[in-house]
Amino acid sequence: LQLQWIKGRRSSSKVFGSFWVTRFVTGNVIGAGILVAPKGVLKYSSMNVGLSLCIWAARVLSAVMTSLCSAEIGTTFPCSGANVDFLKRCFGNPVFSETLDELVSAARTSRQPSPASRRVISIQPLYSSCSAPNLPKKCLALAILWVVGILNSCGGKEITWLQTASTTLKVAVLGLISLSGGVLLVRGRKENVGRFQNAFASEFPEATQYIEAVFQGYFAYSGGGCIIFIAGDKTQTDNSKCILTALPLVTVLYLLVNISYLTLLTPREILSSDAVVVMWSDRVIPSLTRVIPFAISVSSFSNLLANIFESSRMTYIAGQEGQLPLLFNMLNIPFSPFMSVLLLVTVASVGVVSTNLIDLINYLYFASSIWSLLSMIGILKPRYQKPNLPRPYKVKVSFLTPQYIVVYSSLWVLLVVACGMLPQRGLMSSAMSVPRIRTNETLGHLQRSART
Repeated sequence: LQLQWIKGRRSSSKVFGSFWVTRFVTGNVIGAGILVAPKGVLKYSSMNVGLSLCIWAARVLSAVMTSLCSAEIGTTFPCSGANVDFLKRCFGNPVFSETLDELVSAARTSRQPSPASRRVISIQPLYSSCSAPNLPKKCLALAILWVVGILNSCGGKEITWLQTASTTLKVAVLGLISLSGGVLLVRGRKENVGRFQNAFASEFPEATQYIEAVFQGYFAYSGGGCIIFIAGDKTQTDNSKCILTALPLVTVLYLLVNISYLTLLTPREILSSDAVVVMWSDRVIPSLTRVIPFAISVSSFSNLLANIFESSRMTYIAGQEGQLPLLFNMLNIPFSPFMSVLLLVTVASVGVVSTNLIDLINYLYFASSIWSLLSMIGILKPRYQKPNLPRPYKVKVSFLTPQYIVVYSSLWVLLVVACGMLPQRGLMSSAMSVPRIRTNETLGHLQRSART
């Protein structure tokens, strides 16, 4: 057994081809994001329908750039969890903090929000007249996490059929939502069309609100960079084609689903709902009120499965590099890093108790964006130091410049908000609200004194 572990030390078995990688990226991107993010994007867009749709459309450009960077890293350093090896080569041993970040947050691409939102979607139809209690939701989320851990311990081949079926189910359900909304929109009823005729009539958000709306959209599009985590499990494929096939398909589906939501529901109704799809199905197809949320929950199950699959490979590589104990550098018989899976599921179980999904998303993707920025910067260093290093795919530097600016500015604005220097309402409102409150308190005190 020990010899088998040593033989499989550097990577797990390469069993996945190009078609499977495309399905894997599509299924990994489509997950809890489309169920949770519409509420967050609308909230931080000041309920401006037109602006929220523009954010959904523009966010894919940043997602494509990040994913293509991951594709270059994955082809240049073809091992599972390649970003650990890559960042260590570029920045040295301090990259160990990324491994800690992965373990503490227990998420790279929605590992905590995914079970948290799924527990709401699954249980909410059983409580049609009120909100679902917290205890059943948390118990269901924990059960999902540990079932996912058991499946990941069985190896890569055993989960391919589940990933394929789940991706098909996801696309079918989102297609049904999009088609139903399109039919209602084509009918031209005033209440359905009115919100799109004056899409930009609402006020525009302030700087910090806009950045947070972008981060909510980032949650929905995250997962395109999963290729970097499974580089050691796939055969030689054209990563850029897989990404450029999957992400445009997801973008079209997301836009159509959001239009379908806004056709039936007002922005205030979307903000008041913890499960938008439940409210939508109750309005459009009442007979499927229980079926559609259940189908989405089952299909989103593979999203969590893929997240654990990816990050366990990263923890496995960290064990190889000496950043984690040698115990995490072991593969069991099906070439699965069992100890890494066990560690991730255990840490993720602690995060299930969190109930504020929007704040959790902001935290996770603030941390994730830091490492995405380091990866994009790190790509340039080996190009000058080792120009002859084989690179089957290279990202053009001109494509990365806008991404640098967007991510860097977003991180600084959200860093100020996260440190508590500014409230979430925005930069300008926070600067004006404090003097205004003090003035009102002073006037109230003077009026009471005058009456006395």
